[in-house]
Amino acid sequence: MACAYTFNQVTLHYSEKILLDGVNLTISDGDRIGVVGRNGAGKSSLLRLLAGCEEPDRGDIAVRRGMSIAYLPQTPVLRAEDTITQAALSYLPARPGEDIDAAAYEAQTILTQLGFTDLQQKVCELSGGQQMRVALAGVLCRESDVLLLDEPTNHIDLDMAQWLEDRLVARKGTLIVVTHDRYLLERTFNRIFHVGAGRVDTFQTDYAGYLEERAQREEMDAATLRKNKSLYRKELAWIRRGAQARSTKAKGRIQRFDALTDAIREAPPEEKLAMKSVASRLGKKILAWEHLDVAIGGQTLVKDFSYTLLRDDRMGIIGGNGAGKTTLLRTLCGEIPAQSGSIEIGDTVRIGYFAQHCPPLDPDTRIIDAVRDVAVKVYTPEGDLSASQMAETFLFPSAMQYQKVSSLSGGEMRRLYLLRILMTAPNVLILDEPTNDLDLETLNVLEDYLDSFQGAIIAVSHDRYFLDRITTHLFAVQDGRMVPYIGGYQSYLDAKAEAEAAANPAPKAEAKPVHTRQTSYDMRFSFKEQRDFDTIDETIAGLEDKLASLDEELATNSSDYARVTAVMQAQQETQQKLDEAMERWMYLQEKWERIQQAKGGKA
Repeated sequence: MACAYTFNQVTLHYSEKILLDGVNLTISDGDRIGVVGRNGAGKSSLLRLLAGCEEPDRGDIAVRRGMSIAYLPQTPVLRAEDTITQAALSYLPARPGEDIDAAAYEAQTILTQLGFTDLQQKVCELSGGQQMRVALAGVLCRESDVLLLDEPTNHIDLDMAQWLEDRLVARKGTLIVVTHDRYLLERTFNRIFHVGAGRVDTFQTDYAGYLEERAQREEMDAATLRKNKSLYRKELAWIRRGAQARSTKAKGRIQRFDALTDAIREAPPEEKLAMKSVASRLGKKILAWEHLDVAIGGQTLVKDFSYTLLRDDRMGIIGGNGAGKTTLLRTLCGEIPAQSGSIEIGDTVRIGYFAQHCPPLDPDTRIIDAVRDVAVKVYTPEGDLSASQMAETFLFPSAMQYQKVSSLSGGEMRRLYLLRILMTAPNVLILDEPTNDLDLETLNVLEDYLDSFQGAIIAVSHDRYFLDRITTHLFAVQDGRMVPYIGGYQSYLDAKAEAEAAANPAPKAEAKPVHTRQTSYDMRFSFKEQRDFDTIDETIAGLEDKLASLDEELATNSSDYARVTAVMQAQQETQQKLDEAMERWMYLQEKWERIQQAKGGKA
């Protein structure tokens, strides 16, 4: 197989930070590579080197002659006066002998699939996310030998993410994508590059294999380091016995000691992100809204939405771009008024609103000051932590805390924004696209934090894995109505597929079953579903026991009006949870039976 790229001792600096340090790398034609790594590690810089938009400080990059490259950065540049069709068609230069009409038709088809209805709309009228989609159409409408994409699933909704995934799976040629979309990583790539500490570590496997192999490598490195340190201590004791200048000591052994000294002087291990739980006390009354209509610019987006948020609710909200998800969250937070209806917020409620776009900070502000402006210290189960200590847990070490915020990457700014929100000790989190620009490690830790968060969560996200992992029920914005679904995103897909199948039954004459992508995806539990399936019986039993206990308490305190009122409120909340758990149990049991039938059919 021909070689597309060869890196020879490539070194790249950004300011004083070394992004790549003497990297040697080979990429073959047809490789399908997912690029992962921590924010600021150099993933986007690697893509710019591959695209020829940046030159290394040292070393050489050999590119196969005549190879055509299509590159989509996170912030593409389009001509403001162009229509979206012109912008997509002119994003890449035409190839020799290309049929322009066919390319224009393909560009318009992709733009339509990406949600655009007015193909003559001017670029200057578009949001940043819409411009990203136009540029995406531009790199897809023309054939290229190499396709380079930097976080392509940012700013597109769930259906579009599925559409893009299907298109990339079917695409031929070399594909290199920086992404934190774990479903896209799992299903699309046969190689993984991990960028960090000046290196590009390569894994000749898919994403699941990468996780396993990386864990094994880290264990081996740790074991080697432990062995070297143990040997170093023994050699150090030997060296210290007798005079330091004694010449009878074996020179070879002293040389080995010096080599061990260098071996254990490796760079300190990567710091681990550890989000501390800082939620404040939450009372009985949390957040409720009745007959809520949400509008912006005079256009009603959400109609007649009523809901009472429970203490440990995990609600997801999905819908197409422009459906009104962000407007709904801003209305619940009080940033914009409701068109009609009422919103009641409990006295003890502290809302932490993680907006889709970070509010601007003074670029000359120091990182530590940006944290202290919110709170000087916070309470955690481990005790009070200062602003500096909290910053360190968010991977802003003390040496970095006095840098200006202007020096941070987009992902690091996002992490700082999240830290500022958690410093307020919220007990209700409202998250608008929280996974945008966060690296995989931060995402995993954020999800672990949300699992143990002592409060309610409302999340809008286009990250399918995040929704499956975190949410227990969803609302989909469909024609202005909030349609409920029990479970995560996979449950929504299942319900949607069943509704479509019921509306369009397959002809009985079909001889062969058609195994679509959705069918194969349906034949397994998601992360959230598997965890729920393992614990749902215990959850139901616990809720039933709690209801029985509340019944006894109600009988015992029948003359105490205040206590009776509190117990009846607890009964209502517990019964609602039990009803949801029973509905979830029925869904999971039915799906488990389908999975077993599918396994039996394959056997």
